[in-house]
Amino acid sequence: MQGPAVEDVQARLTRLGYTIDAAELEAQEFGPATAKAVQEFRANMQLDAGDTVDTACWSALVDASYALGDRTLYLRLPNFHGADVMELQHALNTLGFSCGRADGSFGPHTEAALQQFQENVGLFADGMAFQDTFNYIHRLRHVWEGKPPVVDAEERTGFARAASVLERNRIAVMGVDPIARNVASRMWNIATATTDGSGMQLCDSEAPDDVDMIFELASSELPEDAAPRATIVLADCPNVSRRIRTALAASTTRPTLIRFELTGITRYGSFTSSDAQALAVQLLDGVCDALSD
Repeated sequence: MQGPAVEDVQARLTRLGYTIDAAELEAQEFGPATAKAVQEFRANMQLDAGDTVDTACWSALVDASYALGDRTLYLRLPNFHGADVMELQHALNTLGFSCGRADGSFGPHTEAALQQFQENVGLFADGMAFQDTFNYIHRLRHVWEGKPPVVDAEERTGFARAASVLERNRIAVMGVDPIARNVASRMWNIATATTDGSGMQLCDSEAPDDVDMIFELASSELPEDAAPRATIVLADCPNVSRRIRTALAASTTRPTLIRFELTGITRYGSFTSSDAQALAVQLLDGVCDALSD
């Protein structure tokens, strides 16, 4: 066979790294080299053995040809599926936004994880992967590419390592409401008790300019009319340190501002001092782990 259809198949195969003779490519001819490439592709995709491009092979070839950023991804029926979706899922899982097994299908779990990521880096969290989202994913490639997905369990930071982190980082922590201020003050108390040289400062409403990062705690969601900012919703966060690392790596301004929302885990009348202390310990430990070498 010859013609545009063969050229399309050859272009997709060569883009995926399969070798086809230059003469066959120039002639748009389905010759022995093209047949061998198809045979190898079918074997790699665990399709029935053969060297023909049938419906199943063509569908797999199209899916495999998509690179992250080639198209806008969002939840729809039927779901988007392809190599770009799988790469997005791997990135989200590795950055700490679990969407389940990376199966290449953009379902509701992927949408939820994408919304959490967008919120985490300060984008409008609509669950739609446009170019602005892809820009952040690509900018963070050094963080997730080739790395295994994170596990749900948090790792505790050792006392000595936590002290070292607190001494070399200038951190302003503040709460925007009574409960949040309670947790923020406990974080500062624990940091000060950990080392006399702690660089953590407790602030009321405005943070000083000479800090590296600002952690804003709140018991409510960010108002709809407020500008988007890097936000970590603790109730939806199985790995605090990884979320903090992602927000810090994605930040383009200094000092970095990260908002921690305590929604869903704090309620007036049922949130005790013991709860506040436990939450402060969890947050401070996540911060120290995220900032450690």
